[in-house]
Amino acid sequence: MAGQRITTRNARFQQWHALLANRNKRKRQNEFLVQGVRPITMAVEHGWTVRALLYDASRPLSRWAEELLRGISTDRVAMAPELLAELGERGDGAPEVLAVVEMRPDDLSRIAVHEAFLGVLFDRPTQPGNIGSIIRSADAFGADGLIVTGHAADVYDPKAVRATTGSLFALPVVRSPSHHEVAQWLTKERGQGRPVAVVGTDEHGEADADQFDLTQPVLLLIGNETAGLSAGWRELCDHVVSIPMSGSASSLNASNAATVVLYEAARQRRRAASGSAKRGTPLHIHD
Repeated sequence: MAGQRITTRNARFQQWHALLANRNKRKRQNEFLVQGVRPITMAVEHGWTVRALLYDASRPLSRWAEELLRGISTDRVAMAPELLAELGERGDGAPEVLAVVEMRPDDLSRIAVHEAFLGVLFDRPTQPGNIGSIIRSADAFGADGLIVTGHAADVYDPKAVRATTGSLFALPVVRSPSHHEVAQWLTKERGQGRPVAVVGTDEHGEADADQFDLTQPVLLLIGNETAGLSAGWRELCDHVVSIPMSGSASSLNASNAATVVLYEAARQRRRAASGSAKRGTPLHIHD
């Protein structure tokens, strides 16, 4: 496994270190850091481009790591453990392997729209961990993709990437500057005969989520953790649903709310597919 060896904080190390906290440098370099057996394995299985593999030069490698390093044609960098630990942001020692992975393009056409479409949009998220949790839930409950709008927390922030536990590599995730670009995409899809309903979530929704037809093609909107949906997105909503709650809490965390509604959509779709619900009959009478 011949390759480069890095034992000092040289220019290349500094370049990778900048990926941890600097969104602009991640964007400029078009790459981000990934750690963990499952996330790295999923990145490889789903065809993401691995630009470099960084590994701990001070210890014997596991069978998984050896096979990974031998199986991928990319730069292999043996790194001093204290430097690898710094890139892995770990206080308990260095990760065995870190991958430097190329970003996928922020192109809405990556998200396939079809007659059973289920998409999620997260408006101006402030917490990278919430982005990661929503990606994980969207993957788990069969969504076709996630759109993240605004310039708040970043999909490729290390905290977000870790929180996805690898689902980032299985689910199309696209960043969009604002609602304008998404509205144009929706107009195009609708013009091609794909009637996507834009469904917002809010505590003052017109119907409870479990009483609304989520078997139709739906783009589910999740608002900012503090301010909720922006005025622009509220205007674009065809419907707004709420989550019925009986406790003293007035609202749910954004990722929890998304998970609840995604589960309800998956439940309704399983029920419809099993034939226990009449196909085409809405669960909620629209305006």
